[in-house]
Amino acid sequence: MITPLESPSPDVVGFQLSGKLHDEDYKTFVPLVDEHIAKNETTRILAQFHDFSGWDAHALWDDIRFATTHCTSIEKIALVGEKQWEKYMATVCKPFTMAKIKYFDQSEMESAWNWLSE
Repeated sequence: MITPLESPSPDVVGFQLSGKLHDEDYKTFVPLVDEHIAKNETTRILAQFHDFSGWDAHALWDDIRFATTHCTSIEKIALVGEKQWEKYMATVCKPFTMAKIKYFDQSEMESAWNWLSE
């Protein structure tokens, strides 16, 4: 499931990703990001992982398609996680975007928001 988070900055959109993601999740997530980009030309994204278990095959394809079609309109991505493999996602994502990507531990949530707002 992808749930919007309240953002402290108008330049940043935040989402919590939990459980296993499905195609339906992207049908709600992508329009929210597109709306933000339409208003601001670019965006910065915080993705907080909580009890996250990955993607089904269709959602993985949705994620790749999202990353490649939005690669020039996302300035920064903060990944906030609780597991070691989520930390490696910051490295795995880099070839699919021009955005600066940085990983933060759950305990560093405030630092992640601050980094995105810089």
